[in-house]
Amino acid sequence: MADNTYQGKEEIITGGIMQRLLVSVRGPQEAIAAIKGGAHIADVEYPASALGTPYPLNILTVRNRLNRAGYKRIPVSTNIGEVPGVRASSCQAALGVATSGADIIKCGLAELCYEPAAYLGRLIVNSVKKFYPKKQIIPAVFVDDDMQRYFKPFEEGIKLIKEIEAHGMLLDTFNKYIGKGILDYCSTTKIARFVKECHRNKKEAWIAGSIKGDELPDLWETGVDVICVRSAACEQKGNGRFGEVKAKIVAELVKTMPK
Repeated sequence: MADNTYQGKEEIITGGIMQRLLVSVRGPQEAIAAIKGGAHIADVEYPASALGTPYPLNILTVRNRLNRAGYKRIPVSTNIGEVPGVRASSCQAALGVATSGADIIKCGLAELCYEPAAYLGRLIVNSVKKFYPKKQIIPAVFVDDDMQRYFKPFEEGIKLIKEIEAHGMLLDTFNKYIGKGILDYCSTTKIARFVKECHRNKKEAWIAGSIKGDELPDLWETGVDVICVRSAACEQKGNGRFGEVKAKIVAELVKTMPK
């Protein structure tokens, strides 16, 4: 039976680790496997889309299960979807997942140009910070060619996260079903420049987007703060995103991190 009382505290712990591996999980069993394998962040999602939105009680159950297993200081992240709906609903969703136990909230800004993206982002940050000042907001923007018609991550991303006072920015891919990952749209050199600019402005740079295990060494070398994976951490069964996260696979991914 799922827990229905939040047992955590409103705090963010990253353990002083500059670079971290985030593994997206569907529930508490996968969360425990990810953390036992060495992942630094358990990301609760339903992997049907770029930012698959989970139910609040699933977030709560993962947070409480990690707490009981002795992982109280492991951050839990989640998201409120990739395509924003009504602004007030997006703010309510962000506050709802924060209340459910998420320490880090990713908010997708797909199909929004700069001004509406900044306006919505500011509303979301203000809504969450009013109640949970230590929780982190990470806007997610998309590097797919058709998504860059709306928002240009490499030209406008830093300006946006500074303006809305977000903790950092996630570069991701929108379409997970065409066999393309982030490196099909941008080079490691371009990512490294983005990371450097984020750090110059005291912001974190996160990346995701169908990242494969053998791509991790080069991506860590860009200096990126957080790499987000799902398929690469799964025992493959058909579509990789719907496989099962395994501790031994996560452990191999962790080994790719710089010493």
